[in-house]
Amino acid sequence: MPLTKVNTSGIADDAITSAKIATGVVSASDVADGTLTTAKLADSAITTAKINDSAVTTAKINDSAITLAKLSATGTKDATTFLRGDNTFAAAGLAWQAVVVADGSTQTTGVAGRGYFINTTSAAHTFVLPSSPTIGDTIALVDYAGTFDTNALTINPNGNKIEGGTDNLQLTGEREGVILTFTDATQGWLATSGINEGTDALSLAP
Repeated sequence: MPLTKVNTSGIADDAITSAKIATGVVSASDVADGTLTTAKLADSAITTAKINDSAVTTAKINDSAITLAKLSATGTKDATTFLRGDNTFAAAGLAWQAVVVADGSTQTTGVAGRGYFINTTSAAHTFVLPSSPTIGDTIALVDYAGTFDTNALTINPNGNKIEGGTDNLQLTGEREGVILTFTDATQGWLATSGINEGTDALSLAP
């Protein structure tokens, strides 16, 4: 009599391996909802080569399924980036910090991925860019009180470059703001967006 049915109790643990399953034998319709969990998937079991084009859609991804911690810094992008709807990567939203009030003696050392409101009502201020930036690092600076024209903001490249030069950059325009994005060692930080209702920014000797 031919064998027509095998109970799960008759199959030893690990008896069925991927090598014993012919290609195409198991289809999506054969897998019950909730059968495959992350605990049952070995590390590296699912690779991009095993995922058909368009197999993963937003409807198939639970809310909060993808977090910054799950984006590999050694893979396609680091944790400061995220996937856009057109399947490309874009800079994540800046984390805006509390207003920096200049006192004329202290300076601010920036952190990539953050935005800074600088209040120079009482004194000028120096902002120091990160010392070891990587391509795509972004920092935003905004004239909080409209006083850069009287008390300027000096931006120190901290051993790197700003727009291809090693000099400090001074923002002197009322209500001036700028987004700086790091490119490479040749050009350094470049202004990728900005507003300026006053005078142009000046390049100063360090």
